[in-house]
Amino acid sequence: MVDELLAGHGRFRAEYAAQERAFLAHLAAAGQRPSALFIGCSDSRVIPELLTSAAPGELFVVRNVANIVPAGEQQDRSIAAAIEFAVGQLGVHEVIVCGHDRCGGIMAAFDGFPGIEPDSVLAGWLRGLLPAITRARANDLDADAQLRLAVEENVLEGIANLVTIPTVATALRAGRLRLHGWVYDLHDATLRVYDAPQDAFVVQGDVPPA
Repeated sequence: MVDELLAGHGRFRAEYAAQERAFLAHLAAAGQRPSALFIGCSDSRVIPELLTSAAPGELFVVRNVANIVPAGEQQDRSIAAAIEFAVGQLGVHEVIVCGHDRCGGIMAAFDGFPGIEPDSVLAGWLRGLLPAITRARANDLDADAQLRLAVEENVLEGIANLVTIPTVATALRAGRLRLHGWVYDLHDATLRVYDAPQDAFVVQGDVPPA
């Protein structure tokens, strides 16, 4: 597999980098000025730059298992530092929390952590999903619909927890920042975007322009 990745890098240099040499040189010299922070899942099928057609330099990306944004005193230092850097130092204007349907982390927490050691770091991390799962289970829906709702609830939990980070709260009060909730559907490659007036996730094509 590593040999395939190295060969892929060779193709990247021969094709993309050769054609975009001036652009890449400008990025290297001028530094990064991303417009958005993308907080997503580490799932190998969910590639932020691919699903948004973003060019190098446009997204500052933070990924972890199940796109969790812990709150306040539970805040993970690495994630908090990345968020503070993106908002406070790079000055991004948008933060996107993006989950995806059939998320393995959500499914594991939903099913009681099968095959995961209770005292493991992974189990401790996934317990951060329990508030979202509890809210999803409170609805009289079948299991698949509850899982889908749990993914959405976890995105909304992440947005709410972002506000507990002082750098984010300051930027929001100043009107320099907007927060967005997305869910990516692996099956049909669509995005559901949270629409606050409707209090619902709406397929991207049905969302009016901002």
